[in-house]
Amino acid sequence: MNPQPEKNKIIEVSAAVLQRPDNSFLLAQRPPDKIWAGYWEFPGGKIEPGETPYTALVRELHEELGITVQTAYPWLTRIFTYPHATVRLNFFRATAWSGELHPHEGQQFSWQQPAWVLVDPILPANAPVLRALELPVLYAISNVAEMGVGPFLASLQAKLKKGLRLVQLREKDLSRSELRELALRVVALAHKCGAKVLLSGDVALAQEVRADGVQLTSIQLAELKARPAIDWCAASCHSADELRRAETLGCDFALLSPVLPTKSHPGAPHLGWEKFAAMAAGSTIPVYALGGLNKEDMQTAWQHGAHGIALLRHAW
Repeated sequence: MNPQPEKNKIIEVSAAVLQRPDNSFLLAQRPPDKIWAGYWEFPGGKIEPGETPYTALVRELHEELGITVQTAYPWLTRIFTYPHATVRLNFFRATAWSGELHPHEGQQFSWQQPAWVLVDPILPANAPVLRALELPVLYAISNVAEMGVGPFLASLQAKLKKGLRLVQLREKDLSRSELRELALRVVALAHKCGAKVLLSGDVALAQEVRADGVQLTSIQLAELKARPAIDWCAASCHSADELRRAETLGCDFALLSPVLPTKSHPGAPHLGWEKFAAMAAGSTIPVYALGGLNKEDMQTAWQHGAHGIALLRHAW
């Protein structure tokens, strides 16, 4: 018999990232009469018996903030052990609601921007979530092989000016010297606009050209014993096992593919949205949907638990 059943029990919680069109999100300060008083957190609360995480979210936000959720997408799941309890935080991104925010529990509110969180202290369980919010919803993958260097760089520059903020440089047909020259130009253009660049597979080259990170192949994901020493690390996954491996390795996010049939692999097996959703459900890191998609698929991806979508041809 377990002598401490309550301590070992996981408490299920729904938490909301309320996001405004400018990408700012809401943090609430815990009131004086609660444990961890004064700490800032994402609003939410315990899931009651018979509730789904979504219905609990709707109820909690109405009780705690006085708003009615209209649109909320499943996002991340984080398990964190505090001295008093272990909680599983089921995060949703809420993008539409009605009613004016009202502190029903007397708490303070603050709208914050990703990468520029000015309130302190933050509940420890929420630190990885703040980092995940730095990621934009569109991840563009280079296509120099079909476009050519000049047209690709011109398109990249135009897209960066229109708000593109995350790029993967993946060009298997280039020599390392050619890739290095191209990477230096891509990184310079991206950094000038505040965008991040990840190189596919080559950690050393990513560090050499001062890229922001590396996109691990599924082979690297299986072989590596530790996360590379680089700021941002992502992984290319094709199964639930690979996705779990990316989490264990400490990757910041993952690509899960192929969702739909692709031009490059006609007739090859693909996941479909339902299988994608089943694999992404419960992920502790953001998951981008990849394969056979275009920009019009963004909302469908959100509905199935994706952080966003990754595009190759349709990005440019």
